[in-house]
Amino acid sequence: MPEDFQKRVDAIEEAYEFMLAYAAQGAAGDSGAGSQIRDFLTRAAEALADLGSVLTTIIERERLEPAECYRAFAAVVDRDARDSMAAIQLVLAQPSISSQVVDNLNASIHVRALLTDLFLIDEILKVRLKPDTTYEHTPRS
Repeated sequence: MPEDFQKRVDAIEEAYEFMLAYAAQGAAGDSGAGSQIRDFLTRAAEALADLGSVLTTIIERERLEPAECYRAFAAVVDRDARDSMAAIQLVLAQPSISSQVVDNLNASIHVRALLTDLFLIDEILKVRLKPDTTYEHTPRS
């Protein structure tokens, strides 16, 4: 699995797991121990940036076939990543992040769609790619 992509997926999944635990706390805000929620959400937002492009780079460099199917799915990942990032950034813009807000973010169809996308493509790439394949992604201008 390409390292950059895997690190991004890991950061997104870790944030989601933390969000589940945070939502269960019933916290009124993110002061004190709850302040970690901002760190996890920030890392998730960073991992989401340009995620579709990273996947497209892998598809092109590995010449995965049928290419049109992979490119179409990369477009889905890109859209879901952008939608999820918008929701996460909205939450991060709040002066205080309650457990209820995070619970609603967890329930967001955008976040759930993205996670499902990542689970699917992660399993497919594990089978299709050599274990030692690494790529550096160059963002598109």
